Amino acid sequence: MTAFTILLGGTVVPTIRLKSQIANTIVIAADSGIRHAKLLELEPILWVGDFDSTSKNMKRNHRLIPKNLFPREKNMTDGEIAVHTAMKKGATRLVLCGAFGGEKTDHVFFHMTIAIALAERHIPVMLTSGSEEGWPLVAGHYTFDFPNKTAFSIVAFSSLESLSIHGAKWPLHSRSLDFGSSRTLSNTVSGKLSISLQSGKGLLLSRPR
Repeated sequence: MTAFTILLGGTVVPTIRLKSQIANTIVIAADSGIRHAKLLELEPILWVGDFDSTSKNMKRNHRLIPKNLFPREKNMTDGEIAVHTAMKKGATRLVLCGAFGGEKTDHVFFHMTIAIALAERHIPVMLTSGSEEGWPLVAGHYTFDFPNKTAFSIVAFSSLESLSIHGAKWPLHSRSLDFGSSRTLSNTVSGKLSISLQSGKGLLLSRPR
């Protein structure tokens, strides 16, 4: 499995868990996401975007990294360009690092939706800021390595059919939930968390202890 890390423009906290998750991955930076490279001790193989969010100092400090420059007036974000570039280079698993936080809420929601779209294509994706993780949920069965008492929620992007949650303070057994339900918010890991879903789209958000 060929794993890529995409450095995005949101928030990053360099936790031990995050560093282990991105170890031995191939790195592509999207525009201002390059600022996380030094923080995480990474060396991107490529830097893509229109560079409208990149300072002169960043450009100077990372001048040796190969760049793919795109016009500002384009039909996709720098993050999406980075994801597509990784896919063309053979990525079979993605970590979207810096997917949360920052000044652009629209980009955060986009990162969630593209992660779900990739999951529907059977491409594993994790979104992370270091302190918070996002895991797409589509039809299937999932297990997670969260420490005990980790807080988590499942945010539905559609109605969820036959959803089961095991290894949690508030388990669920083959329940169907309407889109917009808050039933799956504010739960806690209690043991080994596993989730199964017959159909629907969602995102598990967690804050590992």
